[in-house]
Amino acid sequence: MVTVPSLRIAVFGTPAFAVPTLDALLASPHTVVAAVAQPDRPSGRGQHLVHGAVKTRALAAGLPVLQPERLKRDDVEAAFRALELDLGVVAAYGKILPQWLLDVPRLGMINVHGSLLPRYRGAAPVHRAIIAGETETGVTIMRVVQALDAGPMMAKAVRPITIDDTSDVVERDLARLGAALLAETVDALAAGRAQETPQDEALSTYAARLTREDGRLTWSEPALAIHNRIRGLHPWPHAFTFADGARYILRRSALTHETATALPGTIVHAAHGRLAVACGDGAVRLVEVQRAGKSLMSARDFLRGITLPAGTILP
Repeated sequence: MVTVPSLRIAVFGTPAFAVPTLDALLASPHTVVAAVAQPDRPSGRGQHLVHGAVKTRALAAGLPVLQPERLKRDDVEAAFRALELDLGVVAAYGKILPQWLLDVPRLGMINVHGSLLPRYRGAAPVHRAIIAGETETGVTIMRVVQALDAGPMMAKAVRPITIDDTSDVVERDLARLGAALLAETVDALAAGRAQETPQDEALSTYAARLTREDGRLTWSEPALAIHNRIRGLHPWPHAFTFADGARYILRRSALTHETATALPGTIVHAAHGRLAVACGDGAVRLVEVQRAGKSLMSARDFLRGITLPAGTILP
């Protein structure tokens, strides 16, 4: 059995996506000396400060947690150098790391990124891949450099995307897949056998951060594009439309095999638990709908309580 040298590692991450990576390193031969997360943010109606998922898990494991508001060298360099890091591991941290910080760990920093680089660099790779109708995605372990998600790649793993996969399910699976791949990569780095492959810049695409406005549907688009947007924006910010002056959040949808000759945006079925809307070609069936400020409902329950008859046109 080959003995892997133990590395001193800090994990940079904030949301749930990074927790499997933290857990994998806690279970490894290496020593996690700290977690670095975004500052606690107010949440909910009471606007109470809430810990991110990584901070919650790190505190439960007895780890110190650093939460700098800014990564200004004069303010935080001493604290990071005191950790005597061999390696930094980044997974959905949410801040751009300055060069001085990348240079602190002896072996630099590596990142768990939720796409098959060089495609879908940026903040929302899973959501953008689903919206684009991709049939597969994956996770890439890469070296962190100053350019966004542009560092050389160390390992990849692939996950198919099925026609009804939503972004939360895909992201959950990639977090687990990436954690296992990351653990293998860290061992390879520690043993001096990691290999790095430059990215092909000509193949790179950008996955821009999501905004609420990304959810506004254009019913003249093909049914498949509408379905992809609805599932790609689940669980946030969600696709939405309007009817009778009210905003409706479309949580889940399904493709139908029927043709629709009505104008795009026309409700073509609104009975017997079936709610379907005409698109640029064909129609999409709405499975879960939520009127803004109200509870989430199945299409059947929605139609019992809200009158949107066939023929209603959604803008």
